[in-house]
Order: sequence, then C-alpha cells, then structure tokens
Amino acid sequence: MNATPLLARLLKALVEQKLEVVLIGNAAAAIHGAPVTTLDFDFMFREIPANMRKLKRAAASLGATIMRPYYPVSRLYRLVHDASGLQADFMPVIHGVRSFEGLRARATKREIEGQQLLVASLGDIIASKRAADRQQDRAVLPILEELSRALGDQPAKRPARKSSPARRRTPKGS
Repeated sequence: MNATPLLARLLKALVEQKLEVVLIGNAAAAIHGAPVTTLDFDFMFREIPANMRKLKRAAASLGATIMRPYYPVSRLYRLVHDASGLQADFMPVIHGVRSFEGLRARATKREIEGQQLLVASLGDIIASKRAADRQQDRAVLPILEELSRALGDQPAKRPARKSSPARRRTPKGS
C-alpha cells in the first residue's frame, strides 16, 4: 500500500488549519530513505489551546475522530478515520527530544503531493527511539544508524546547558 496519498490528504487538512507539526517516527525515517514500515503517522506539535482547536477542525474536515487512547497517563492525541485506514498520532512530548522548537529547527522541509511537510532529522529520530527504548524501536535502530552513517549525518546536537556565573563569596562580617 502506498501511504503517500493518505499523508497528503492529512497534510492538506493540517495546512488549511495552519497547524504546525513535525513528522517523526518510522514514517519520517522512511522519507529519509530507511527501509522501514509503519501503519501510522506520528507528529510532534505544541499542545496549546489554539492548536487543539486546529487539530479538532482538521479532524472534522477529514471526517475523522480524535481519541485519547492512553488517557490519563499519556498526552497522545490519535486522529482516526476508519474508512481510509488513516491513523495519526499527535504528541506534545517525545522521548529524547527536548522541545518542539528544537525539533522544528533541525527538521527538513519536504513536499508530499504539493503539501509542505517538516520531517524530523534522522538524528532526532534515532535519539527518540533510543530514549523510548521499546522493543520495536530497538529493532530498527541498527537500520537507522547505518543509514545515518551512509548519509554522513551528524547526531542531533543538543544545546549546552547555560551555567550561571560563579557567585562571589563575601567574607562574613564585611
């Protein structure tokens, strides 16, 4: 099955609502050229009230439903359209990724059937799968790492922590 038309349809709905997302997971890895498969699309987004309204409107335009399958332990929002087989997960928090802004800054722009898509860097995909440490993630890590080496990708750089200037001590009684 070619998932491109389904992804393009989803992207069109997200773009119409101006919902900024970054594709992550195996779908993103496949776009980078990894020989992996997946049954869904995973996205990171900022979980703010305006974006929640945009996500709901995008789902409605597709005739899809938004579910919270792991509520209350997870902040995952799942968009499902049974008739087409579409399943897309939207997550504000991703293992191994510090912020949406950082993920977005390292992402690459791709075009899918005329729709713009931000795709997480291969380094971020690898970091996320390492951090999640699930069996299915460990299974694809060697494939992703080999592709990363073949492409000459550098691991995702994480911003250095800012250190506060050393505090001067004042002798007691002065």
